[in-house]
Amino acid sequence: MLMPASIQEWLPEQHLARFVVEIVDQLDLSEITSQYGGGGKHAYHPALLVALLFYGYATGVFSSRKLEQATYDSVAFRTSAPTGIRTMTR
Repeated sequence: MLMPASIQEWLPEQHLARFVVEIVDQLDLSEITSQYGGGGKHAYHPALLVALLFYGYATGVFSSRKLEQATYDSVAFRTSAPTGIRTMTR
């Protein structure tokens, strides 16, 4: 069995994770991104973090450690944070 070329192909078009990413893409995050330096060992783009938080809250995942673990275990979380959040809390 061959795997899809993109993780985006793993979720249905109408999945909540896709909706969250679309909403975050439409938000004006200029106040946050203007403060974003982009440097440092564990710097993630603010839009990625907002999408991860929104999807987590929408699905009942509130803990930062559980959000991090979900990026390893869940295709939907990987879709809302495509680069993954690795070692966020460790």
